[in-house]
Amino acid sequence: MPIGVPQIPYHIPGDEESSWIDLYNGLYRERALFLFQDLNDDMTSQVVGLMIFLTLEDGDLDQFLLINSPGGSVYNGMAIHNTIVLVDPDINTVGMGMAASMAAFILAAGTQTKRIAFPNARVMIHQPRAKHFAGYMDEVLVDADEVLRIRNEITQFFASRAQKPFWMVHEDMERDVFMTPSEAKAYGIVDAVGIVDPAKFENNENENTNNN
Repeated sequence: MPIGVPQIPYHIPGDEESSWIDLYNGLYRERALFLFQDLNDDMTSQVVGLMIFLTLEDGDLDQFLLINSPGGSVYNGMAIHNTIVLVDPDINTVGMGMAASMAAFILAAGTQTKRIAFPNARVMIHQPRAKHFAGYMDEVLVDADEVLRIRNEITQFFASRAQKPFWMVHEDMERDVFMTPSEAKAYGIVDAVGIVDPAKFENNENENTNNN
């Protein structure tokens, strides 16, 4: 029998007593966002919306995007990637389980020096397939130029992060390339292998308290 989303006590600055809110609302308030499923429209809308809302609320506090995703829609992945680049706060991207395909593209988009993979995480990169343009690429022949353009943009991004020639990364991505965290670090997708220090979330909470 489903138990639903757990409720947790959360102290809102200015209130005398803690309130009970659902787990994810509490984590969102600490600027912890989750990408834990396919990159579908609903998930993308939620992540992008939360990033923008939290930026408007306080553009100085870091945000944390925790990733365990097999990837999905190319355009949805690009939407999250572009939002990470657009917003003012530093975005800490954290590979917790699998960051595959467009999820790896998002992981690598985090603020440089603030991208981390857990020790047992895995990263996978490859060229976008036509099937990943679901809903947009039914006419493959007509849209071949668009597929090529997107492939080149993604390859160029990984080449710049890896500081490797475009042709070398292009050849790598012609197949599924699975990486350990250390290999992902060497490829420029993450900056460190380890775990997120919980004190970072506490620091965010303290700054919230001081600002109110």
